[in-house]
Amino acid sequence: MTVEDRAPGDMRIRRAVFEDDRALAALDQSTWGPDNAVSPPPHPDAAFFDLASPPEQFLIAERSGRLVGFIRLVQPVTLPSGDHVRQIQGFAVDPAEQGRGLGRMLLEAACQEARRQGALRITLRVLSVNARARRLYEAAGFAVEGVLPDEFFIEGRYVDDVLMGRSVPRT
Repeated sequence: MTVEDRAPGDMRIRRAVFEDDRALAALDQSTWGPDNAVSPPPHPDAAFFDLASPPEQFLIAERSGRLVGFIRLVQPVTLPSGDHVRQIQGFAVDPAEQGRGLGRMLLEAACQEARRQGALRITLRVLSVNARARRLYEAAGFAVEGVLPDEFFIEGRYVDDVLMGRSVPRT
């Protein structure tokens, strides 16, 4: 699926625009949890977009005009030596939409966008306790490339940070 395409069930993946801010903030707040975030819960009135996270870094999933998911894709090292790598630094699917293939569609759209931007690799970080997300990433071709043991202390326990990546084949 390419950005702006329609998929079965009236699903559409598109680039974010500033007007998506409130809907994205609400989705971010509804999907936040200690198994998928190292930061505190987002404040209900906080803006979603800011200078470090502008709309152009996000792909949005809509079903029948309702925002139901997002994925953020960035160049993690903003030097010419890192031009070939993109990283997923934010990913959420509305709980009512989970298990229906939307996460996989967003991951594939992010890989296509990375390819369009000239990337050869795409990476991400996931908490070791987030087994569901890890299974999704593995099914989408991501492999564990490293583990940072006890990287975070969340809700009274140490949690590993798992580094995953995959190539972005040229078509």
